[in-house]
Amino acid sequence: MSKITDYIALAMQAPCYAVNKYPDREAAREVMDSTITRLDKQIFGAKKFIGKHLRLIVLPEYFMTGFPTRESIPEWMDKACLTKDDPLFDKLGNICKREDIFLSGNYYELDPNFPGFYFQSSFILDNSGKMILNYRRLNSMYSPTPHDVLDKYIKLYGYESLFPVADTELGRLACVASEEILYPEVSRCLMMRGAEVILHSSSEVSSALPSKKNIAKQARAIENMAYIISANSAGMYDSLVLRDSTDAHSQIVHYEGHLLCEANAGESVVANANIHIEALRTYRSRVSMKNYIARQRFELYANSYKNHSFYPSNQFKDEVLPKSAFNSIQGETIDRLKEKGVI
Repeated sequence: MSKITDYIALAMQAPCYAVNKYPDREAAREVMDSTITRLDKQIFGAKKFIGKHLRLIVLPEYFMTGFPTRESIPEWMDKACLTKDDPLFDKLGNICKREDIFLSGNYYELDPNFPGFYFQSSFILDNSGKMILNYRRLNSMYSPTPHDVLDKYIKLYGYESLFPVADTELGRLACVASEEILYPEVSRCLMMRGAEVILHSSSEVSSALPSKKNIAKQARAIENMAYIISANSAGMYDSLVLRDSTDAHSQIVHYEGHLLCEANAGESVVANANIHIEALRTYRSRVSMKNYIARQRFELYANSYKNHSFYPSNQFKDEVLPKSAFNSIQGETIDRLKEKGVI
């Protein structure tokens, strides 16, 4: 394993311009293209301001489109969803090549193997512009996930595809999307596969009080002995959500759980910090009470997970379900939890 030189990572707090109000795919795509053009200049400026050691940038959740509000699944597919080979990723890749950076973000993805719906996905582009990782969100309230088509998904892509980790010159990188930072199992499964830096594209509340996600970021860093790089939106424009509801708190969390940096409200490159992968690897290699990953006893928990299934898999069968179906599924899950005495 080659030694990795320290580098700087940035959780870029950028605004999100939603496409909801636009009538068709052509108009929405103009917004997406304009967003990338604006980011091109901002990333150039960030590199000049922070310096040549800036090698990794994380963008906020659904930074190109916002999220569906009144749109049905078919309507959002037609308006705002992309395939992995869309030319917009070539445009982002050109930024990576020019600035010698790795870039992570989040988008709504079309997969021809699942023609009736979309996935919400996080990606990593390397400094050659190539997409080296595409992670599909596993927990969502109103978006389809691989869990909803689990048997077919695993048959097509294999179980390991659910938890991708990229071994790179910046360390072993993985992605967690938005509120999935609240689900310890996702980050844990990525750590099991070697993840050292977890890239978290988010769009979350701006609060003077400790938020659930901010508490969870520190917890995930501590328990997995991993860096968390979390980028939040700098406001949500042209959306039904009040603009500044999703703002502030872009941050980088050290693998011992303390904040290395955190942005206040507004567009910002304040959330940047040095990443020391070799120090992390040394820390993980010590015999210590604080080596939480070396002290894990997974066998104790395996049967509990195996024998307690509440939210059923395989709820989708390629057909398009209305958004109301998600509420029905959760209601049925709550009934099962009551039957088992959990609630």
